[in-house]
Amino acid sequence: MRTLAGCLFALGVASALPAAAQTKWDMPTAYPANNFHTENIQQFASDVEKATGGKLKITVHSNASLFKAPEIKRAVQGGQAQIGEILLVNFENEDPFYGLDGIPFLATSYNDSMKLYRASKETLEGKFAKQGMKLLYTVAWPPQGIYTNRSLASGADMKGLKWRAYSPATSKIAELVGAQPVTVQAAEVSQALATGVIDSYMSSGATGFDSKTYESIKTFYDTQAWLPKNAVIVNKKAFDALDKPSQQALLKAAADAEARGWKASEEKNGWYLDQLKQKGMSIVKPSETLTADLRKVGNFMLAEWLKKTGDDGKKVVDAYRTLQ
Repeated sequence: MRTLAGCLFALGVASALPAAAQTKWDMPTAYPANNFHTENIQQFASDVEKATGGKLKITVHSNASLFKAPEIKRAVQGGQAQIGEILLVNFENEDPFYGLDGIPFLATSYNDSMKLYRASKETLEGKFAKQGMKLLYTVAWPPQGIYTNRSLASGADMKGLKWRAYSPATSKIAELVGAQPVTVQAAEVSQALATGVIDSYMSSGATGFDSKTYESIKTFYDTQAWLPKNAVIVNKKAFDALDKPSQQALLKAAADAEARGWKASEEKNGWYLDQLKQKGMSIVKPSETLTADLRKVGNFMLAEWLKKTGDDGKKVVDAYRTLQ
């Protein structure tokens, strides 16, 4: 009887203990669940949970449901969220270096955008480290073009447009061409167009499709001006609190997500443009004059950026150009 009682006691204690300690992280992102960035993140989170045997579970909060786009970096830095996805160019006012891949016509293809990333990665990692964060991976958006119902033969035709600005760089473009910048985040584009708050903006085919821009605007000028990057960042204290196997699993899943995300972005670029065509939108190749005018804007912005970033900026741009 004593043996039986002992066994029952031991069984009771064992059943009262958790099967395994689980760390739970919240991951905010500003984009819809069906956006390719978010789908990639969901796969990343699933890979992490599987690789850690369920010890690390990441819950993805899409479409700015937990934090709005401009709030996510501070939330990760302050530990309100352990991990998050940000658009780097959103934070150029905080540090001009973050605006690098928002400079028009500096890097206009996936190949060049990846070279720019490689040239700037070490500096970028250092920026995040100083703020208590770690860069896990980046993924580029498709090339940026202009959505507007106005006929654009040159940069002068952009004067007076009610222009969506989602970053300092897009605000600067508006200033230089004489448009009126209005701050509108990705989750608010559809409503802003429907209510007339904006009548134009510069972004990728992905944003146009996600926000159903084709319901309000019928022309996309495929300028392929730049490819901004999203970055997935993690709070350094949260990362350091993981055991070594979990850290390695997270880094491996991040490397896989980066490779998968860049590939998906390039593959889906054509798909997004096809979808816009099917929805009645014209995809227009910009005139040589419009392209030349936008390149002048880009050259001016690059010169300004180099002044603001000093040696850090010059080293990165020089390194990028040696990779060309």
